[in-house]
Amino acid sequence: MQPLIRRRITLLAVALLVETGCQAQRDREARDRPAEPGTSVTTRPTNAGMAKRDTYTPRPYPLDERGFSPVDKALAKAFACEEIVPGDGSLNPYVLKVAAAYPLDGSYPYHCSWKPREYDIYNGVTQDLWYQGLVVAKAYPDGSRCSYCCGFTFEVLVRAMKLRNVQHGLDPDEFNGMTFHDLFNLLQLWYIEGDGDSPQLGIVSYGLGRAINDFEDARPGDFADYSTTPPGGHSVIFIDWVRDEQGRICGMKYFSSNLSGTHGVGYGTGKFSDCNDGKGILRDSVHLARVGRIEDYQPFDRHKIPRRNAYAPNQPARVIYAPIPHEATQ
Repeated sequence: MQPLIRRRITLLAVALLVETGCQAQRDREARDRPAEPGTSVTTRPTNAGMAKRDTYTPRPYPLDERGFSPVDKALAKAFACEEIVPGDGSLNPYVLKVAAAYPLDGSYPYHCSWKPREYDIYNGVTQDLWYQGLVVAKAYPDGSRCSYCCGFTFEVLVRAMKLRNVQHGLDPDEFNGMTFHDLFNLLQLWYIEGDGDSPQLGIVSYGLGRAINDFEDARPGDFADYSTTPPGGHSVIFIDWVRDEQGRICGMKYFSSNLSGTHGVGYGTGKFSDCNDGKGILRDSVHLARVGRIEDYQPFDRHKIPRRNAYAPNQPARVIYAPIPHEATQ
């Protein structure tokens, strides 16, 4: 009789677990279901004053039935070499091609938290960036596609480098002989984790391109960063100069992930402080750089490049990105 009793107890426990799980699912569905017209819903404030990192709900990254994000989908033909990016061999045309793939409708919002820091779960990119089989920069684990400026421009760099390699018949994960740790160090230089850091320093140090020291030499698709007054800063993709009636450069048009204006991925404009009553971009703080042609890459000595350890690389283990139902993407 004892085996039979144990079997009945086991079946009862399983039934209770199944019912509990189903009830939890029903509770979630009821909570997420839109209210019927004409009814009122009373909501109770939750997690008031708590940081996003302590309140987010892990969700699969929204992908279509092929596993593409909206940006992946927009670039699919280029990565399949069905659309060839014209240009002079520099990275600039690929940078602009990648930037143009991002929706400007607010679906790629801005989010940055310094207190508390979120480096362990989020590096300011809209989706995980892979290099040589490892994730070099992590997307926010709530599937929201949020980003911040230096993360977004780094994401464009990596996507553009991979796209150019593919269109030249090269390994997409071969950036001038850089290892995963080289690229992760470049990320920290890009994010200005130490004195004197900038995207320009990273590009030049790893032999990928050169500094642009004459503003008149700048071209759309160059990378830039700058400081402002009141104190602040921004990492951007250069688009064009803003000029006054005499043709003098008085500001910059750029593409980035923006806190103000677009509140996410989009175009922005900033004026130089010396043309704007002392407020705006500090002219002398602008660092411009261009990633050159593959055949113009220069050797680099990683032992002479500043090494940053503001945070350690760690691989995301909290969300498996999976396609969502096709009808949900319509």
